[in-house]
Amino acid sequence: MSQQRTLRLSSQLHTSTVYVLGTEISLDIRGSAPKDATSFNVRGTPGVDIYIVHNPQVAKVPTCVPRWPLDDEVEVMVTMKAPSKDINDHKVRISYYGQDGGTAIHSTMLYLTCIDVSLDADTTRSGVVQRGTTDKKEWIWGPDGQGAILLVNCDRDDPKSSEMDNIHEVRFQRLDDPSLGLLLYSDLRDMSCMILRTQGPDAIFDDHKLVLHVSVSDADKVGVFHARGDDVLQQYEHVLGSHELSYVVEHASGREEDTFYVEGLAFPDADFSGLVSFHVTLLDTPTESLPETPIFTDTVVFRVAPWIMTPNTQRPLEVFVCSLSDNADVVEAMSELAQKAHCKLTICPEVENRGDRWIQDEMELGYVQAPHKTFPVVFDSPRDRELQDFPFKSILGPDFGYVTQEPFNEIVSSLDSFGNLEVSPPVTVRGKAYPLGRILIGSSFPRVGGRRMTKAVRDFLYAQKVQPPVELYVDWLCVGHVDEFLSFVPALGRQGFRLLLASPRACYKLLTEKQEEGYGDARLFEGLETVPTTTIDEILANESLRRDNDYVQSCIDWNRDILKRELGLSERDILDLPQLFSVLDEEASAFFPDMVNMIVLGKHLGIPKPFGPIIDGRCCLEENVRSLLEPLGLTCTFVDDFFSYHALLGEIHCGTNVRRKPFSFKWWNMIP
Repeated sequence: MSQQRTLRLSSQLHTSTVYVLGTEISLDIRGSAPKDATSFNVRGTPGVDIYIVHNPQVAKVPTCVPRWPLDDEVEVMVTMKAPSKDINDHKVRISYYGQDGGTAIHSTMLYLTCIDVSLDADTTRSGVVQRGTTDKKEWIWGPDGQGAILLVNCDRDDPKSSEMDNIHEVRFQRLDDPSLGLLLYSDLRDMSCMILRTQGPDAIFDDHKLVLHVSVSDADKVGVFHARGDDVLQQYEHVLGSHELSYVVEHASGREEDTFYVEGLAFPDADFSGLVSFHVTLLDTPTESLPETPIFTDTVVFRVAPWIMTPNTQRPLEVFVCSLSDNADVVEAMSELAQKAHCKLTICPEVENRGDRWIQDEMELGYVQAPHKTFPVVFDSPRDRELQDFPFKSILGPDFGYVTQEPFNEIVSSLDSFGNLEVSPPVTVRGKAYPLGRILIGSSFPRVGGRRMTKAVRDFLYAQKVQPPVELYVDWLCVGHVDEFLSFVPALGRQGFRLLLASPRACYKLLTEKQEEGYGDARLFEGLETVPTTTIDEILANESLRRDNDYVQSCIDWNRDILKRELGLSERDILDLPQLFSVLDEEASAFFPDMVNMIVLGKHLGIPKPFGPIIDGRCCLEENVRSLLEPLGLTCTFVDDFFSYHALLGEIHCGTNVRRKPFSFKWWNMIP
């Protein structure tokens, strides 16, 4: 619907006003009418369209039309089709008639100057700023939706700028100080373009001005730069942000466009929907002694792009692993797997990791995307151990962004480490599509005193909207991470993946079969120095261990039902990997290396070597896992991580991290 403005005409002098293309002016024809007037007619010069709105049941139109009765049910609307060439170059005359209907008893004149004012952005999501799009005030999801998109400028284009010793000095801020102006051309590529277009006589801006403005609630979420020169870097002036709510756009003679570059400074969160509105208002400034009055406002709405996670089914691009004095074999194995998967290997040296090997727990690698650009963003967990500075100091850089969430007055537990943060592949649940999958986080069973992920992190994950989280029950685990009992692998078929679950039930079934085949004396943990071996017979006879694993199985089954319900899975989408746990002080940990805690690099899997019973020269646990996964086209490589990871309550997945290719599906095309 067009903006409408009511204009009151002078009964003594002529009236002069500015008409903005695309709006409507409603003329107050009764306010300027002489007291004896009963009807009127109205005419305009070429270029002015006049139409009458009336209620035909009330307003009786006389036979001498184009005269109309001066009745409350009659409105006069004025529109124009093209900008003026000169001031007051279009006219509207209103003539008033008395009861006798003879000659006009009074006339008044309206002088119009038409200008075009439009604030435009890429609301069609095509990568191009188109002029004159409608409904810019609405942001609509879906393939037929509309609305501009804004990236959080959270990378550091100049690695030397704004150096900080520790990220805890800030919760989040633009890493190149916007108050200093634009420092690098590469910053522009992170920003969204917004164009203010004006057409009309230059002289109109002698007593009118255009103001670009943002609300107080939105101001600290964005930064706006005005391109004020011919590609001279220093002339990209910071004009809107947390300390600047409005900016007067100086009109230069002959210039019809002003280009602005907009950056996001905050991701969606519990107190921020992600929507930001910019407005341009045309103000009438009649004299110095009178206040300005608004004539027209145009608005464009942006949505800040969410942070998006990538599941195991996305192609791997880069593998991260820490190097320490005791894990050379694991680092070598990761190097070989990365080569097979044709992806980059990044080794975090001990001088940077300071003895902290759990790089999965420290960070999660995702991305942000707009029609004009996509780049990776690392989400730094609040666990704050020796690796705490690695994401900020070593990963943050040009076209590699950074975000963190600092809990306020909350206790950070092991559930805040990002081994407790996974994402499913795309799924459809009861007809509802989740084309970017669903985030999986571990929480406590509803009871007093259970561990939970901090509210700051949970709120952030929920606020991204495009991967609605599913909360699982992990408080039964000693460490308490979802990656201790589940993983996803790519596979052909209905879903395009399989969910892998650790299964004590499957392990007991396998060991019972081997016992019945006469292999009850085969031993676990053979070849491991200082680790006592145990036979299949001894495991099956251990009632305490059996009770522990019945309990663990019940916890995993609880999560199994949640995953089936919330991801739309059936039993044929799930594979059970044999695994035993031991329980101490009501907290479970893996009895032998936890095979579900694997790294997935395309079809290449790096699986913790379980050191299971050797039968006919082969580990029966490994052979069982191969029989489940290799028919899917996957290759299993078993990696010895017993002393360097397993004995420290973690495995291969806990000690690695993977940056993956973003989805081809564009997040704005989904309907949350």
